[in-house]
Amino acid sequence: MSTRKSFPNSIIPLPDEPGITSHGLMVNKALAEDQDSELNILFSLAMPPDKQKELEQRVARGEVVSPKELKTTYVADQKDTVALVSWLEGQGFKDVRVSPNGTGVYAKAPASQIEKSLQVNMVRVTRDGITYTAAKDAPSLPSEVANSVQTIAGLQPFRQLNKRRLLPATRVAVRKAAGPSAQVQNAPPYLVNEILGAYNAAGLGVTGAGQTIAILIDTFPADADLSAFWSMNGITVNPAQIQKINVNGGTLPAPTGEETLDAEWASGIAPGAATRIYASGSLAWVDLDQALDAILDDLDSIPSLRQLSISLGLGETFIPGGESGEASTEGQKFLRFAAAGVNVFVSSGDAGSNPDASGHHPTGPTQVEYPSSDPNVIGVGGTSLSLAADGSVESETGWVNGGGGISSFFQRPEWQTGNGVDSGSQRLVPDVSLTADPNKGAMIVLHGVQQGVGGTSWSAPVWAGFCALLNEARTKAGKSPLPFLNSHLYQLNGTPAFRDITSGSNGAFSAGDGYDMVTGIGVPDLTELTTALLQLP
Repeated sequence: MSTRKSFPNSIIPLPDEPGITSHGLMVNKALAEDQDSELNILFSLAMPPDKQKELEQRVARGEVVSPKELKTTYVADQKDTVALVSWLEGQGFKDVRVSPNGTGVYAKAPASQIEKSLQVNMVRVTRDGITYTAAKDAPSLPSEVANSVQTIAGLQPFRQLNKRRLLPATRVAVRKAAGPSAQVQNAPPYLVNEILGAYNAAGLGVTGAGQTIAILIDTFPADADLSAFWSMNGITVNPAQIQKINVNGGTLPAPTGEETLDAEWASGIAPGAATRIYASGSLAWVDLDQALDAILDDLDSIPSLRQLSISLGLGETFIPGGESGEASTEGQKFLRFAAAGVNVFVSSGDAGSNPDASGHHPTGPTQVEYPSSDPNVIGVGGTSLSLAADGSVESETGWVNGGGGISSFFQRPEWQTGNGVDSGSQRLVPDVSLTADPNKGAMIVLHGVQQGVGGTSWSAPVWAGFCALLNEARTKAGKSPLPFLNSHLYQLNGTPAFRDITSGSNGAFSAGDGYDMVTGIGVPDLTELTTALLQLP
């Protein structure tokens, strides 16, 4: 009889008896009719350890690796991949396919087949009023087909990442967005030109032209809201520049605000850039993984895609298996983005240093949120920004709900050094920051009305827009696009390229001189940052 390899990092254990779990889930037995429920599963593949280390070292040196080389050199052992695919097809799994970048194998099967093939017990789990068919215990594979598999995702579809969008405590009076805003100049909720001015990004002579910004989210904003936002801000954007990709081809949820905030502000900051919105359909891990794979697959044909905004997250303590669970699956993809020179800006969270499982209330354990803690992304924290009547910065402090802290998953990257960085060994979050306080927030148009919102989900797409401006400036100077930025940004800690934020707290941590776990190395001065990054080869 074949031995089997178990993957306990693929699930959170559920009780044997029906009832409420410590996670607030309702667990019931699966009935006969539930066995027909189809699940979409991802068998995540790891590249050989020597190749993983080699690629990490190339990223640390600032090298940019072509998408073609990533697909041919930095992939799992092909014999292992072929063996797994053959076994899955023989077991009756359908739609078996290897991701274009070689980081995983997707397959679909009914619960009954999954129970038999992966040797799990299926139950029904209700979360937030929605009931899912899910695995109760850890899956396993025959050892001969498990060599390169690092985790199996999708067995518990009730586990999902959280959106970041957070409304202000005091909302502005909503009004029909038929024309320019009548709000007080340089008073919140802020407009695009006011934020460009606050970070010395106006007058740079760039609009992001020739660049492409990717946004990962579950659904699309309404075209009418985008057009009204551009009109309100006096911005000219060709609607054809907004490209919508329905990754799985299914029915998408209605807009709720996060997708609107991301698209309006990314396109507003860089109106000359193309904005590609990759809609995953849900915030389940497998759906998001498929969207990340779709973005990676587009790098071959869209070399201008060099910035990606993600306003999603989940506290590290709520991810089973730690770094070797779902984080290992997405970590492979983020490493590939960094190697390809795609800078991924991830919001650090809106619940301070102690997010709970919802990501919205600072009542959980002290922790950071993934994926902002991944060492191959740029974690974006939050500030509270006040402008004077003339548009100058009156004050800027660390935002009380900005995520930040010490990762329990990841070791300290070699580039994370400098004034304020402690002597510990773990990855610190965030790396940089930007305005986020919803009470001094962003104006958006949602469902035809103007309203103010905030959160680090505002900070991340603005940073992605800034990156498009920086890349255009380099192109105009005859230079190649930026490589992975973090090693270069930390070298600018304490220089005019960043304004240090020295006051404010997110709960367990306080802002101070140099790096801190509330605002990172600070907020950018885009003019100075552009000058500094133009010095790179």
